[in-house]
Amino acid sequence: MKKIVKIIGLTIGGFILLLVIGGILFVKISPEFGGKHTPMDVERYSKSTNFKEGQFENLSSTNMDMSFRETMGTLADFIKGTQNAKPDFELPVEKVDSLSWEQNDTTNRLVWFGHSSFLIKLDGKNILIDPMLGKVAAPHPWLGGDRYATELPIEIEKLPRIDAVLISHDHYDHLDYGSIQLLKDKVNQFMVPLGVGSHLKEWGIEDNKIQEFDWWQETTYEHIGLVFTPSRHFSGRGLTDRFSTLWGSWVITGETKNLYFSGDGGFGSHFKEIGEKFGPFDFAMMECGQYNKNWANIHMMPEETVQASLDVNTKVSMPIHWGAFTLSMHSWTDPVERFTAKSKELNLTYFVPKIGEEILLNKIKSKSEVWWKN
Repeated sequence: MKKIVKIIGLTIGGFILLLVIGGILFVKISPEFGGKHTPMDVERYSKSTNFKEGQFENLSSTNMDMSFRETMGTLADFIKGTQNAKPDFELPVEKVDSLSWEQNDTTNRLVWFGHSSFLIKLDGKNILIDPMLGKVAAPHPWLGGDRYATELPIEIEKLPRIDAVLISHDHYDHLDYGSIQLLKDKVNQFMVPLGVGSHLKEWGIEDNKIQEFDWWQETTYEHIGLVFTPSRHFSGRGLTDRFSTLWGSWVITGETKNLYFSGDGGFGSHFKEIGEKFGPFDFAMMECGQYNKNWANIHMMPEETVQASLDVNTKVSMPIHWGAFTLSMHSWTDPVERFTAKSKELNLTYFVPKIGEEILLNKIKSKSEVWWKN
């Protein structure tokens, strides 16, 4: 009997050891985790007022620690699952005509891919934001759930030539290795936060196609004004690189239209400051999803999203960061239901398009079809 117990113990121990070794090798070898910073990189980051003691930090105190009890409770909630965690029907996805985006068309418009990914046509230029167009928002398919929709409005291979890709931060649901690999030969310029360039370089993108930005840094690209603005969040793709790259939001200004993309983050005074400096905005894409009371400092609740929309001074707001993946414990429709209810209460004009539906900036609808209900 003792011999059998010993054999079972050795077998279990050996299996655990193999898992640990496999995990370490995966992190070391897999390109998904991105690049490392050189001493010259770190020296360059140290010139930023947002980089202290070897890492980036938020403008306001942002506690991300959870107690052991909270951690175990969260783990239990994930294991138990959530009612209505994902759609029980095929989501409506409108297909995009790639030829119309290839042509020299100056109609200002956007297309939402779900979650936080957008294709924008502004003054004849094609801009792609946070192109997570893969099936799973994780470094390996086993580590995440599938995208809700079985197809995209337009496949990556059929996307038009992209003038600029804007990245808000390096988390897997915003910066996808597979998508970048398929995109990199049709993109003129990548605009990214400080430090994120190391990932792109590791993935084979030339230095001259990458521009890194600190908060409040501005540039003009092909007559389009771009400002990288703060958010209240964090970064990291591995187990030991949290806060190693910057995170933020984007102001995108054309000849007649002014847009705001919030990226990810908790509520804070930065929204009002951005609105005062760069608003009013014609259209704002505002984070609203994957929240939880245990990480409320880094992901807004829907009611806060509405207030943030008012603070940035936008004419029309759209809730994003939902509709594609289950990354938290709320139902998949909770974000849009709470957002629309609060918007009506506070008289915020909003628009919730179907995935793939063209959003015409010159005549945005003030009401939305309730497509998220079967």
